[in-house]
Amino acid sequence: MSAFRVSAAGLLRLATDGTLADRVAEQVWMSGHGVGPAERRSWSRSLSVLAQDLADASLPDVEVLVEYQLPLTSRRIDAVLAGVHPRTGEDSFVVIELKQWSYATRYEDSDTLVDVEHAAGPRLHPGIQVGDYCQYLIDFLGLLAEHRTGVRGAAYLHNAVDRDIAELFARPVTEQSRIFTKERRGDFLDYLRASFDPGRPGAPAADRFMKSTVRPSRHLLTYAASELRERSHFTLLDEQRVAYELVLHAVERARAADHKSVVVVSGGPGSGKSVIALSLLGELARQGRSALHATGSKSFTQTLRRYAGKGSTRLKSLFLYFNSFMTADRNGIDVLICDEAHRIRETSVNRFTRAAQRQGARSQLEELLAAARVPVFLLDEHQVVKPGELGNVDIITAYAKKLNLEVDVVSLHDQFRCGGSEAYERWVLRLLGLDGGPPGVWEGDGRFDLRVAGSPEEMEAFLAARQAAGETARMTAGYCWPWSDPRPDGSLVHDVRVGGWSRPWNVRSDRSVGDAPGSPFWATDPNGFGQVGCVYTAQGFEYEWSGVIVGPDLVARDGRLVTNRDEFKDPNFRSRRTVSDAEADRLIRNTYKVLMTRGMRGTVLYAVDPGTRDFLANLVRVQRGPETVYR
Repeated sequence: MSAFRVSAAGLLRLATDGTLADRVAEQVWMSGHGVGPAERRSWSRSLSVLAQDLADASLPDVEVLVEYQLPLTSRRIDAVLAGVHPRTGEDSFVVIELKQWSYATRYEDSDTLVDVEHAAGPRLHPGIQVGDYCQYLIDFLGLLAEHRTGVRGAAYLHNAVDRDIAELFARPVTEQSRIFTKERRGDFLDYLRASFDPGRPGAPAADRFMKSTVRPSRHLLTYAASELRERSHFTLLDEQRVAYELVLHAVERARAADHKSVVVVSGGPGSGKSVIALSLLGELARQGRSALHATGSKSFTQTLRRYAGKGSTRLKSLFLYFNSFMTADRNGIDVLICDEAHRIRETSVNRFTRAAQRQGARSQLEELLAAARVPVFLLDEHQVVKPGELGNVDIITAYAKKLNLEVDVVSLHDQFRCGGSEAYERWVLRLLGLDGGPPGVWEGDGRFDLRVAGSPEEMEAFLAARQAAGETARMTAGYCWPWSDPRPDGSLVHDVRVGGWSRPWNVRSDRSVGDAPGSPFWATDPNGFGQVGCVYTAQGFEYEWSGVIVGPDLVARDGRLVTNRDEFKDPNFRSRRTVSDAEADRLIRNTYKVLMTRGMRGTVLYAVDPGTRDFLANLVRVQRGPETVYR
């Protein structure tokens, strides 16, 4: 966890001498985040107002945590105030969301979304936003587990007067979701005085807050069944909550006005797309709406059926494939949630399709759009890894608009995997040449553990130790080795060979082979450790520690990584007539993007090519103790 920490009196001094934005930017930059001019201006304006208000409330010793980074995510809170409660004498914390809005109204009569002047698309109601932050802190900080009432929240719209945001006051006020305007500045000062004892310093409370134990991140599949049956176990933040509320709003509008619309949610690995999907599926079921979940991944769908549908045939039936809707009735269901929508293909027809269904077959995207009143697409364009996959924001929105359908697009910017490290995801994008910049050096950011192994034996030993300690660990590789069927005695062939080290690929079929689980369950069954997973079994899943073998299809030459499609053994890539070199290059890079972003706590890289291994070792410059031989 990181934040720029200062007393209220110190905050005012920095604001007065004009150095506040520089000091905050320095701290934010050190934690791996970029800082733009607009963000600097926002700090200068909003934090100066907060500093003066704390001074006028006679609270100079309250401690202020500016741009506090929520645990296990890249999301930052504008400010957390720490001190002592004047009545109870216990630690008191107030989460402050600072808004420069001057005019905002309800979005189409929604009580959760708002339209903001000069902003594109709906935003989350600020009261809900700050309330979600409070709930997230309660969920993850051990300090607050037994003292839930110790944290309060307020959104401060310090440029607005009441009449210009009047509709936002319709939501009931709670201790964790109050709203103040500049017209209510006096009330805001009274609120601060009621929250903190002016005679006692806030530093000790801030110490405890910053040093609090953090509860482990919740694994989606662990809670999947109860998510559908009972209530949400996950607190959705900011754009996640916007996407969730947009879908519920569209469902209500479709029911009331026979209206059809589309929601597209785009985000990188670990941005919460599948959490949104299961949260929606559960809430819609509780509302009595008809909703289905579909993917183009056999592994992901089968695993959801096993975990989310546990003990219920009805729940299992909610999870289908993209090609399940060839003959579906138009608008036959309320919502179709298309998870992993980057895997949408041109057509649902395959070698198993009956001849009668082949006649007049539509595109797969058209089938999915037609099946529900509110089709929802959740995708990551950098996870297209197979020829013929075409799910991206532009294609889906263009097709929907051609059908005269309204489309809402939500971009998820936060990171909830990889230790919440945006810096690591950016490093991977640059390493693989997917964002236009050259590869950069990784010096660590205190949130994610990246290592380069000198041999596959060292990589496996490190991961085995993590697995033995009760954490989840898996090894994956680029598709650069043959993939044999099991031997007649049922044993797996050790196809992945590097020097004297060898391991089998994950099982190809759905059925277990000996102790090795069937392919859909390689990522979630403990016995999946010991086989090497491919991108198709790893995609969509997460585990705490990820080992990635970079094969000869991706090698370092002249200071950057280049692809060699001739080393890639996936049969889908054999023909240059159907897969161009440019497309193969993109798909290979996307494959490694997927593999390198499965880990929640850390990744260990090993490159087969010696030059590539040295290249990676020179980029990963993290100071460590004498614990291992890892660079």
